Amino acid sequence: MSRLRKFFFSLSAVAILAVVSATAHADPITVVGVGSGNFSTASVDCVFDSATNTFTFTITNTSNLTQPGSTSTITGIGFDLPPLGNASNSGLNGFTGMQAPSMSSTFDFSDGNLGNVPAGFNNVVLDFGFTTGPSGNFNGGSPNDGLAPGESASFIVSGAAFAGLTGDEICNAIFVRFQNVPEAGGSGGSDVGVPSQVPEPSTMLLLGTALVGLGGIVRRRRKRR
Repeated sequence: MSRLRKFFFSLSAVAILAVVSATAHADPITVVGVGSGNFSTASVDCVFDSATNTFTFTITNTSNLTQPGSTSTITGIGFDLPPLGNASNSGLNGFTGMQAPSMSSTFDFSDGNLGNVPAGFNNVVLDFGFTTGPSGNFNGGSPNDGLAPGESASFIVSGAAFAGLTGDEICNAIFVRFQNVPEAGGSGGSDVGVPSQVPEPSTMLLLGTALVGLGGIVRRRRKRR
């Protein structure tokens, strides 16, 4: 391979990496209720554009309903960006956010003090979030305005405080409030859901595998000459 071809190959690889890193699409994460398990679950799909510090996510209520009259409705969605907690009760400030138009739910955005996160998360300070009901509090909420099982909603948030974070770090900082949880779940009628595991970005994994494969092909061709 000539020096010129090597240069263009390296330049192309860097360009691809730059595009992928600027807009990273993380694998969907699964949120599970800490007290009620499969009675309170959700799937979250996240996209982060580091060039504009814009975070977009879609959440779907996947709760397993087994009791009539119980809804396991999502009434609050909050994020505590790493590192966990913050000296101020309002967390990091300067975010703007909105919910995409929805026929099934109405959430209000806030990056102010969203109150306590129950279910044992005393050290959590939410930096921004979406809540239902008039209180604007993560611990409260209105099931009539939230996401029932099978429903989805999309949200977009922007802020300079995202700088330096990855899409996975932001997405896995989520806390989800469930109301009207079946008593059989053992959580007392409400719960908080958190990510069950930290996923690996499939896009970056595939790209890395492709680049390694190309490197192997180049080395084999050079040995034949």
